[in-house]
Amino acid sequence: METLAKPGKKARARGAARRLGSPAWIVGVGVGLAALFLYLLTLAPTVLYYTDEMKDSAVLPSIAYVLGISHPTGYPTYTILTHLFTYLPVGEVAYRVNLASAVFGALAVAGLYAVGLRLGGSVVAAAFGALAFGTSPLFWSQAVIAEVYTLHVLFLALAFVVLLMWREKREDGYLLLAAVVLGLSMTHHLTSGLLLPTAAAFVLLVEPRKILDWKIIVKGVALFLVALVPYAYLPLRARMNPPMNVEDPSNWERFKDLLTGGEFKDKMWVFGPEELPGRLQMYLDHLSGQLPLAVVAAALVGVAYTLLRDRAAFVLLALPYGGFLFYALEYDIEDVHYYFIPTYAILAVWASVGLAAALRGAGRLSGGSRRVQTATVVALSALALVLALRGLPQTYSAVDMSEDYEGRRILEAVATRTAPNSIVIQHRGPLSYMQLVEGRRTDIQVWNFVQPNGEEEGAEAAAAIREGRFYILYPNEGKTRQFEDGGYELEPVEGKMLYRVVPGEGA
Repeated sequence: METLAKPGKKARARGAARRLGSPAWIVGVGVGLAALFLYLLTLAPTVLYYTDEMKDSAVLPSIAYVLGISHPTGYPTYTILTHLFTYLPVGEVAYRVNLASAVFGALAVAGLYAVGLRLGGSVVAAAFGALAFGTSPLFWSQAVIAEVYTLHVLFLALAFVVLLMWREKREDGYLLLAAVVLGLSMTHHLTSGLLLPTAAAFVLLVEPRKILDWKIIVKGVALFLVALVPYAYLPLRARMNPPMNVEDPSNWERFKDLLTGGEFKDKMWVFGPEELPGRLQMYLDHLSGQLPLAVVAAALVGVAYTLLRDRAAFVLLALPYGGFLFYALEYDIEDVHYYFIPTYAILAVWASVGLAAALRGAGRLSGGSRRVQTATVVALSALALVLALRGLPQTYSAVDMSEDYEGRRILEAVATRTAPNSIVIQHRGPLSYMQLVEGRRTDIQVWNFVQPNGEEEGAEAAAAIREGRFYILYPNEGKTRQFEDGGYELEPVEGKMLYRVVPGEGA
């Protein structure tokens, strides 16, 4: 159990001043800026489109711009924060929302550096873990498009930093700040609720009597509830009937349904014990493509080190790691690998701790003069950084979105090559951006792939087809067969992108 003596206020203030002005924190800023530089170089320049890897990136800029309601679980904090980015005087609106992901990602990397530094005490080791995670293919890919995952990791890192600052300084204000961070993190991603028992267990191990301090508990609960206020955005905004209003959470039942997963709830907690080994193997396969072997090895050392030498830190990392991993393993969706991202972040912190312990051990084992010990540590530090970043050129090429204008091509094709008052079918495509953000071609009806649905829409579609104003973007096999079975053909308008639905030869 943690038994650190509580230092006096003056000593704490002097220590904090030294740390804030030390090269260690300058390096931390540099790590964050380095990540931001890479993300900006590879940032998507315009609106995106639907793929298996970008299921929501085409619609999130529009939702942010009009302050709409996103897919489950609503993501109110993300929507509000990215809406603020839409006012920046740089690029177009979609670029600004993509930029938000880059900023959140860079701050998350800097935050993980701070966590690694506080736990390991080594600048090089902290940079090693943070940069390895920040340049991992999956996280980097999410930092250059409109997506929610970089903000999720930022809240995770903030929670860790604030709790560790409380352990170091033993000032109640940090516990109250942690309550705010935990509340806000839940309004972004509901899985952040795992941090609540984590924080309680950490406090119990560090200073058990705090658990019984009713004044702190009352204040903390009050601040936590205040931090949940962004949830109110969902029903309040839904009642204003925004242009994009997924599941319309304007009453309690729909609000609760959206918040708890909506249409995805039947995909949660679906695997039995006999299936978990296979799911775990899937996780390990994904992990091998995200963090270099040297980082994973350092993380295992960090796990052992915290378990043996710093139980509170072990619990702080292990509880959310296990919780995030188990939740993802039990989630039956095809893109579940995105839910592994927080576990990679925690492994990166453990890697920082493990490398820091290894460097200290190597320095002691090298013997000889202080110069020899320093040379040994420097050489091992350089080797570790090289191993952590050796895949950077390949990852850069794989995630680079800076020349991706496919979404803009889609908008221009639809805007210029469709008849007036057309109906255009798309699947989570960018046409809402054209209409709601750019104010173009508002005469078009945008349908999704489940339409036409019912007799009325069927009649409307038949009339539009006869008049040559019915189109579909990127038809899949099922939709193509549906039209062909109905006696229609797909006539290419723009490559393999845009097709006009026309009567077949026998019609």
